[in-house]
Amino acid sequence: MDLNMLWFILITVLFTGYFFLEGFDYGVGTLLPFLGKNDSERRVIINTIGPFWDGNEVWLITAGGAIFAAFPNWYATLFSGFYMALFLMLLALIVRGVAFEFRSKDDRPAWRSLWDWLIFGGSLVPALLWGVAITNLIRGVPIAGNMQYAGTFWDLLSPYTLVGGLTTLLIFTLHGALFLTLKTEGEQLESARRAASLVSILAVPALLVLIILSYSHTDIFTNTGAGIVFWGALVTLLLACRLLRSGRYARAFIMNGLTIVCTTVAVFWGLFPRVMVSSLNPEWNLTVYNASSSPYTLKIMTIVALTLVPVVLLYQGWTYWIFRKRVTVKDLEY
Repeated sequence: MDLNMLWFILITVLFTGYFFLEGFDYGVGTLLPFLGKNDSERRVIINTIGPFWDGNEVWLITAGGAIFAAFPNWYATLFSGFYMALFLMLLALIVRGVAFEFRSKDDRPAWRSLWDWLIFGGSLVPALLWGVAITNLIRGVPIAGNMQYAGTFWDLLSPYTLVGGLTTLLIFTLHGALFLTLKTEGEQLESARRAASLVSILAVPALLVLIILSYSHTDIFTNTGAGIVFWGALVTLLLACRLLRSGRYARAFIMNGLTIVCTTVAVFWGLFPRVMVSSLNPEWNLTVYNASSSPYTLKIMTIVALTLVPVVLLYQGWTYWIFRKRVTVKDLEY
């Protein structure tokens, strides 16, 4: 294994960790206005992800930094071609972060309701756009021979990519509902269970349609391993639904998490050794070799990553352990 391949795998791991962890943050935020019947219940819902959401976003920052340093040509083409989509995503994440901090600065119901709906929008938009972005990576976008994006924002939108966006939105929402079954009690737990059951009814056919459409819109199934893992995502989602209905919420959460992991791994596995597919000419594809930094840069990055990443993982694991208990109205400070 050369360093180019190693860094592609590390970036895959970073995005997999991000979608698994931030996925339930998106889901909780999307469900907030609907599962919180009053201010106390909404505060409980927000507090379930309060200690985690900003730490979970570190995975995205690290993944973006890794792409910038290890594959600068990929970074340049991706961020210029997907500029408007990524700007909207960044704006939504900023609004959501501000909303978490501002909603409790005033007791007026209208003030808190406004920020709650901004948390909803700041969670829904990224959950949708990530699916659009990922499906564009494997479908292919207009990249010219000079590695520059030759299309517009509207070239990123198609029935296939919109199905991808809807699928990630539903799976992340299900992830959030299952997370709430592990972090709340009583009526709120029951509300989360009902929401998870409803969303699961939509998530299964959405993922099935996405897989079927991927046969005609992408070539990732030419990689047998990627195809098996992609279908495995559907199997784990079905298992999550079954476990949910039997009341085994922790196992259902793990299975839905595996759905996210399998889907992400399948996409990157089917993409390799490419990092972006050119719909204009296969010879203009960006790969882990023509888009990478120098071998010396990759070597230095590897040393730094092997030194610091274990520390970050230990710290984040410690955070989840400390805040592992369920959150109830009794825990709120008035």
